[in-house]
Amino acid sequence: MQRKSLDVWVGMFVLLGAAAILFLAMKAGNLSSFSLTPTYQVISKFDNIGGLKPQAPVKSAGVVVGRVADIRFDDKTFQASVVLNLDSAYQFPKDSSLKILTSGLLGEQYIGISPGGDVKNLANGDKVTSTQSAIVLEDLISQFLYSKAADGGANGSGGNNGSNGSSNSSNSGSGSSNSGSGSK
Repeated sequence: MQRKSLDVWVGMFVLLGAAAILFLAMKAGNLSSFSLTPTYQVISKFDNIGGLKPQAPVKSAGVVVGRVADIRFDDKTFQASVVLNLDSAYQFPKDSSLKILTSGLLGEQYIGISPGGDVKNLANGDKVTSTQSAIVLEDLISQFLYSKAADGGANGSGGNNGSNGSSNSSNSGSGSSNSGSGSK
């Protein structure tokens, strides 16, 4: 009898451990965001979605107000079509705008929604036309390096270096004339 009781407790402990591991796996995979609250779908198009993934959060003022439902490529406009499921509890004006943002410097990407000022609210199936694509870090670095290379070629001719030298010599000259007038 005692052996049977011990087996039941060990079995419950193993099941509880398996449930905890499943919960952590769902949380790490961002799959634990399933909810039964009513939602409405909104569609938007972006030129570049960066690393945005389905089930990414949609935030307004830092609060999660929905999730990315689907991402597809539109071969007619050559843009990414993103479907959002917004919680029905949160209503946004029709002229709201969407941006793809990043949590921290290299964190996950999410969609930020900025409310507009329209009297009418977004409804199921509406399209948001005011969008801002993701900022791709590699593009920013290459633009920075290209602009520095272009500036370096113009400065290498000596045009700016000569003017800096002449202004320094005039400053040192005026300093010596001041010291000369002070010693008289």
